[in-house]
Amino acid sequence: MSRISKSTDVQTVLTTFEMTPGTCQDLLDALTAAYAEFISKQPGFIAAGLHVNDAQTRIANYSQWERRQDFQAMLRTDEMRARNRKISEPCTRFEPVMYGVVETFD
Repeated sequence: MSRISKSTDVQTVLTTFEMTPGTCQDLLDALTAAYAEFISKQPGFIAAGLHVNDAQTRIANYSQWERRQDFQAMLRTDEMRARNRKISEPCTRFEPVMYGVVETFD
């Protein structure tokens, strides 16, 4: 379960993917498989979510990790490097950015 709190010491990675509407489902399938088969089983993984805009031209992804190093180690694996090459194919652009929570509102 994701934890969004200033007092929680986790790393949050927000990634936005841009693509044409005709390739959105292909990218969503690749991301879903990556999380189900590999990413979610990596050390330090906490949770993730995928969101698609109405026009199906963007996917927003968030994932949370115990430590920055856990996320970086996952990215460096041969498996994830191969998956990222496949994930990048239908994208016109994608950008992962690591964040820390500075404030929350209920």
